[in-house]
Amino acid sequence: MSRLHVTNDYVLELNNVYHAGQMEASTCLEKMVGNSSVGVVLKDVSVEVHGGELMAVLGSKGSGKKTLLDVIARRAQGPTRGQILLNGVPMSMRLFQDSCAYVGRKCHLLEGLTTKQTLYYAAHLTIGSKVSSYVKSTRVKQVMADLALIHVANHGVHSLNQSEYRRLAIGIQLLRDPVVILLDEPTGDLDPLHTYMVVSILSNHAKKYNRIVVLSTEKPRSDIFPFLDRVTYLCLGDVVYTGATRMMLDYFRHLGFPCPELENPLMFYLCLSTVDRRSQERFLESSNQIAALVDKFRMDGRPFRKCAVSYADHVMETEHRLPLTAYGRPTTTQVLTNLMSREWAVLWNCGSPIGRSQFFLRLLLLPVFFFLLWIFYYELPLNQQSYASRNGLLYSCLAATMFLSAASTVAVHPALRTRYYQESRDGFYFGPSFILARSLASLPLSVATVAAASAIIYFGMPMSTNPFQYLLFGSTLWAVHYFMEQQTMALLMLVKSSFNAALTSLFLGIVYLNVGSAIVRAVPGLPDYLYYLTYVTQSRYAAAVLNEQHFRNFSSLPSVLNSTLSIPCPSGTTFSNYGCRYSNGTHYLMERYHLTHPPYDDDLRFWLNFGLNFLFTGAMFFANIILHIVPLPAFVKSKFRG
Repeated sequence: MSRLHVTNDYVLELNNVYHAGQMEASTCLEKMVGNSSVGVVLKDVSVEVHGGELMAVLGSKGSGKKTLLDVIARRAQGPTRGQILLNGVPMSMRLFQDSCAYVGRKCHLLEGLTTKQTLYYAAHLTIGSKVSSYVKSTRVKQVMADLALIHVANHGVHSLNQSEYRRLAIGIQLLRDPVVILLDEPTGDLDPLHTYMVVSILSNHAKKYNRIVVLSTEKPRSDIFPFLDRVTYLCLGDVVYTGATRMMLDYFRHLGFPCPELENPLMFYLCLSTVDRRSQERFLESSNQIAALVDKFRMDGRPFRKCAVSYADHVMETEHRLPLTAYGRPTTTQVLTNLMSREWAVLWNCGSPIGRSQFFLRLLLLPVFFFLLWIFYYELPLNQQSYASRNGLLYSCLAATMFLSAASTVAVHPALRTRYYQESRDGFYFGPSFILARSLASLPLSVATVAAASAIIYFGMPMSTNPFQYLLFGSTLWAVHYFMEQQTMALLMLVKSSFNAALTSLFLGIVYLNVGSAIVRAVPGLPDYLYYLTYVTQSRYAAAVLNEQHFRNFSSLPSVLNSTLSIPCPSGTTFSNYGCRYSNGTHYLMERYHLTHPPYDDDLRFWLNFGLNFLFTGAMFFANIILHIVPLPAFVKSKFRG
């Protein structure tokens, strides 16, 4: 594996790079369908940038700016030809993830954290285990100082303005002290003052730490001109000029295109490098002119591209230090621990609206609903109607556990999923670590909420005073809760819309309950194909456990007419004239399930059903792990890319 040799001078080189990929959609049909033609996006691009330099990639929309950054980062879709070297070492995805960083135009951070917490967890997820916690904390403070974020250190991410949010996203990548940092339109949505601020900060970072900074922009302002050491002008994938900014004016003046005295030179030459589409005549004229400029630079541009930029004013300020990326990555255990801690930090940050809502959804929603069930079913009458009422109570418990688990997961998981997609592309961690950390972080929360909800029903009714029976009841519901959580997370891996994922998960839950639970429809009444279909639904086993637990040893209950006299129904048969339907709980279960009736096996095998209920939960967890390992199609992953 190629590794970057640590040195005081870093050089990023692109030599004769071609790239073919998706072209920008040009017709209404292509925009509606989402497909576009494939073509050459970059054409014979050669660029060079050194440590301590800030280079801007300039061009109009569709010129290839973002594609150039993606090609350098080895994340562009499509074939690439040519050389991309960092200190003479061919750039691979692993090398880029280990030594470089990429800040996309869209970056979604966890809004339940503060600025300081966001950087703290990012530092522990990206900086190697050989670096002490003290050094990491010091690095967090240094990055906040460099990016002017000290005054919002304890502010929630949700309360930051656009400039602060953008600087925080940049700070997450700067924590690792990458040798090269690429930024796609870092000032695209900022006002002039904050644009100046961000570019000046990036320029200072490059010179202070001798790092390479490359950013793209579509509308450069004149006040950032002094901060740009190099510029690269692109037009439809061709290089019009690349080299030192201070030599750009002389180069174009020599070609007969001097910049007017009061014009913004960056914008003036950007217009010169853009095809004029206002009329056919202007289109042909500008296209021919740009083609001539491209050919001219290919023949005579090498000295400008190779020209070194002098930094006499900054030599004494530069810190030639070993980058933190040289210390490797954190261990898997550290990654899991910090992912779990970060998720819990959002939950317990009650000062944030996100934290308060997650606290209610993940810990209080299910107990509150079960309390409402307790009010509705309180003091069930001890008569024959109690069978139907208790049957409805068990159905309500199962349905509420399934549906509320899916609802809370849909509310919490999408933000974490989006963050995972961005961090996994940067190589921070990968799918199995993400889903394992999510599952472990959710485990105590789901146990707590199901235990509290179960206690309200089990001891509040009361169903039994036996703690062991309560444990069986609660653990059965917990397996259902966790299964639905894993199922919903798996769906959210494939479906971007939270609403669509919730509908799909709830629909599957309804199918499980209505087909497999034997509560809505008795098992003996099912057609054979539906009966055997129940074997692949978790609700079959969970409902069987709950039904057998509550009705197997149920003593005979009086009819409605005899309930005031406490006269039980006769055993062995029913007497409709007394309002009796079931002689005891076993008689009730015989109506709902097959009990030793050939050719069917006994449907009520308590411990087997109890174990299979948990087996479904474990199987869904491992299926989720596999789903996060198997490479997904590009059209699925593209939905979540920032």
